[in-house]
Parts: sequence; structure tokens; C-alpha cells
Amino acid sequence: MTALSSPLGRLRWTFADGLTLVGRELGRLRRQPGELVAALVFPAVMVVLFGYVFGSAIQVPGGGDYREYLMPGLFAMVTFTAAQGVMARVAADASRGVMDRFRSMPMARLAVPFGQTGADLLVGLAFLAVMVGTGLLVGWQPHRGLVPTVEAFLLMTVLRYALSWVGVYVGLAVRNEEAANALVPLFLPFTMVSNAFVPTGGMPGWLRFLADWNPVSALTAASRELFGNPGVPSGDVAWPLAHPVAAVLLWSAALLAVFVPLSLRAFMRRGR
Repeated sequence: MTALSSPLGRLRWTFADGLTLVGRELGRLRRQPGELVAALVFPAVMVVLFGYVFGSAIQVPGGGDYREYLMPGLFAMVTFTAAQGVMARVAADASRGVMDRFRSMPMARLAVPFGQTGADLLVGLAFLAVMVGTGLLVGWQPHRGLVPTVEAFLLMTVLRYALSWVGVYVGLAVRNEEAANALVPLFLPFTMVSNAFVPTGGMPGWLRFLADWNPVSALTAASRELFGNPGVPSGDVAWPLAHPVAAVLLWSAALLAVFVPLSLRAFMRRGR
């Protein structure tokens, strides 16, 4: 008990319990292979659908191949699925009483949401790997070398982790799986009202403002810049598009600062 009373001891306790719950979440996916396969196929379907069906009708600003323009946007779209997936899993555990059982056990309180977000981070890496492979097959490639490419994927990973905490909080707040599933369509506008698929210049002023300040747009713009793909913003553009890397880091820090304590508070209060 003395070891656990120190900050370092509590941190080790939280980390150890969190890793155990990460293993639980990954084990659940292994027992539901159909869900995992469907989730992995989805990114590939998006590449084909948007790249070949819609791509023939869209002009890339400044010229260039649309599929190279598209891939950073699809990477951003997959990144934003973190909130949806974690929300659904947390709500399902909460509605079935799993969270109450966790709360009654001698484990670190932060370990439960840490396990959910940690497992999603690993699953998200698998999603990105599938999409990268599909993108390479359809002609996409990074052009600026290894270091900028790694930086782009690190940005996606950081923002995905921050968004997964949003999913934890919402999943605890809605209290049941049906309500969580009903909220999933509300996430679609965040990916569609952005520069992920089309330039924002042709949008009405109010909609363009929302799109330019959307974190999806910042991540997409940062990825295009780091990959050296077409569509990098230039000229008089909104601050997040002029400084997309900084914008993504600020969005990530803000989401973590807000939703980590909110998630822990919601977990501690649930069932009272």
C-alpha cells in the first residue's frame, strides 16, 4: 500500500491495470472477427468509392491526381471514427453493468477509460495500415520522404487518441447502447463539412468558416503538406489551414484537457 500511495506507484498501478483492460478489449475483438473484418474493409471501400466514383467529377485545386488529393482526407475520416467506436463500446459496457463491476474492483479508476482508449489506438493503427495499402494500390504515395510521412501518421495517432476520450465521455453520458448507436450519424457532418473530399472555396461563407475551422480540415491539410500531396492551402486562408500541424496539436491538447477529467468524473459518478 505504501508503494501505491506515491504518485509514481499510482501511475504504475494505473498503467498495469490499463494494459490488462487493453488486452480485454482486444480479446473481445478476436471473439467477434466479423466486426473486425467489416471495420477493416470499410476504409478500402471508401478509397474505391470516393476515388473512382466521385473522383472523376472533382477538380483538384492547382491540378493533380484526385486520389492523391483524397487519401489524406480519408486518413482523417478514419481517424475520426475513434469517437464513434469507443462511444459504442463504452455505452454497451455501461448498459450491461460491466462498468459497475469494474468500479467495485480494486483497480485504478483511470485504468478503465485508459483501457478503452488504448485498445482503440491499436485498432486504429490497423485501420490506417489497411488504408495505406489500399492507397498505394490505387496510385497514392507520399513524396517528401520518411520523416514527414512518419510525422503525418503521428499526428493522426495523437488526434485519434484525443478523440477516443470524447467517445469515452459520450458513451458514459448516454448510458445505453441504443442511444449511442443513434448518435453515430451525427458524427458524419464533421467529416463531410471539411476539405477532406472537396475544396472549401466553393462553399457558402458560413459553411466555409465551419469547414476551415473543423479539426478534420486541419488534419487533412497537415497530411497533404507532410505527404507532399496536391491541395495544400495557399494564399489568404483561415489560421488552421495556414498552420495545420499546430492546429492539430492544439485540437488534440484541448480535447485531452477537457475530456480526460470529464470521462474520469463520469465513470466515478455513474450508477450513483
